[in-house]
Amino acid sequence: MLSHPLLRNRSFRLFFLGRSLSLIGDAVIPAALALAVLRATGSTSALALVLGCAMGTKLLLLPLGGVVGDRFNPRTVALASDLVRCVTQLFVGVQLLGGDPQLWHIALAEAIGGAASAFAMPTLSPLITGTVAAKDRHAANALIGVVSSGSRVGGPALAGLLILVAGPGWAFVLDAASFAVSACLLMAVRLHRVEEPAARRSLRKDLVEGWHEVRSRDWYWTSLVAHSAWNGAAAVLMTLGPVIAVEELGGEGTWIAILQAGAFGLLAGSLLAGRARPKRPVLVANLGLATYALPLALLAAEAPTPAVIAAYGLAQAGLGFLSPVWQTSVQAAIPSGALARVTSYDWLLSLAAMPLAYVLGPLAADAWGTAAPLWIAAAVVGVACAGTAAVPGVRRFGVSDDGRQPVPGERGRQPAPGDTGLSKNVSSDTVA
Repeated sequence: MLSHPLLRNRSFRLFFLGRSLSLIGDAVIPAALALAVLRATGSTSALALVLGCAMGTKLLLLPLGGVVGDRFNPRTVALASDLVRCVTQLFVGVQLLGGDPQLWHIALAEAIGGAASAFAMPTLSPLITGTVAAKDRHAANALIGVVSSGSRVGGPALAGLLILVAGPGWAFVLDAASFAVSACLLMAVRLHRVEEPAARRSLRKDLVEGWHEVRSRDWYWTSLVAHSAWNGAAAVLMTLGPVIAVEELGGEGTWIAILQAGAFGLLAGSLLAGRARPKRPVLVANLGLATYALPLALLAAEAPTPAVIAAYGLAQAGLGFLSPVWQTSVQAAIPSGALARVTSYDWLLSLAAMPLAYVLGPLAADAWGTAAPLWIAAAVVGVACAGTAAVPGVRRFGVSDDGRQPVPGERGRQPAPGDTGLSKNVSSDTVA
């Protein structure tokens, strides 16, 4: 991994190392947060509240984060976001280590961290396109995908060790440290200079032009609907899954095993994405996401624990394959000057169903039992993801070997009102 040719590029190497460290820190948080809140309150509604606070602020601020990412140096935006998240995770860690955590303190800290993520998430693609050439973007996305998946392989095991031996607070302290180191590394990253727009647009106009880039591509917005269904289903599983694992499938160790299997699946999917170049990448990736219906259905049917674990691993392999393939497709098709805004809408639409699912999942479980929301989620995610195969743009979408050809067969894009040319030329100059 460290001898990868792309790592000879100093700026990409620094960005990659910082990203890798923060991913490792983040990998321990899902299990730590879920079990910490359940230990403190014993309530799935409390867990849903904390998760909803983080997701709510993230969704509210994502469009603004996209505008900021396109208007300013994405490295600076990512650096500031890392520092904020360092402080919030350290605060939660101290709360948990103190032995008397207050739910509203944790919820507030996670809400602030979610707001910082809204500005950090749209910078990922601009940071990649600003540090590597177009022909290397698929390799760069696949490399980051492998590290992301690999960190999740060790993440649940590390989280389990920290939780069982020292308590979940240390998981948050580790995450805070990873953000601090990532911020230090980002200080030394230099991006290709990107030409500034001829005139500064209003916030509203920036938002409208970014949205036009999304809605003018049927392969894009229909895929985002499917991704939203997937994330809504994942929210249902993340809120009800820990309770089912603890009460029905053998305890906290079972939930950690399920997450661990998912981490191995993510890694396998990411490794496959680095080698495979399907002719219809968006179609193949969306069909892979449809497998998430399997673990939901098996949990609803009270299937044996090994079957649930295996199904979750397979479903996460679909996600591991999609992530780098989707990033490369978007980076090839979207003008560089709108990339952060489009990415912010990507995240916004993809994650929009999660807060609602966090709330409705436990409510439906209280009213009708845990099986009902799981069956519904399984049906929705299966139909939505597999259904994208009926969209002409999804079937036609393809990316050339050098990553430059965006959408063979796509209908010509009409310019947004007042469009002065969102695509910016990249020169050999660098910016701080």
